Amino acid sequence: MKTILTFVILVLLSGFAMAHSKVETTTPTDGAKIPNPPGEVELTFDQEIRLTRVGLAFEQEKAVKLELGDQTNFEQNFSIPLPSKGSGTYVIEWRGLGVDGHTMQGEFSFTVE
Repeated sequence: MKTILTFVILVLLSGFAMAHSKVETTTPTDGAKIPNPPGEVELTFDQEIRLTRVGLAFEQEKAVKLELGDQTNFEQNFSIPLPSKGSGTYVIEWRGLGVDGHTMQGEFSFTVE
């Protein structure tokens, strides 16, 4: 009986762990140092996600919400317009909803020299 219960628990936990989407790539890449401010940021996930919020924190300024436009469906690739703030450190914070209903969040940063 313990063996069956252990097996069921492991199967359920492995399915739970695989259900969460992860960021595969960002453009600019996390930690990048680039010469000019980009006009947009791109996020690519390993599974479909629906972004619910993306924010920009720049230097000591309070984070501002970025416009998602019509990117409200479950997708893997997102391009979000980015206002230019000039030289400094940009922190992109994102929140989303996986197809399994779980909320996810993360962030990445880059520096414009």
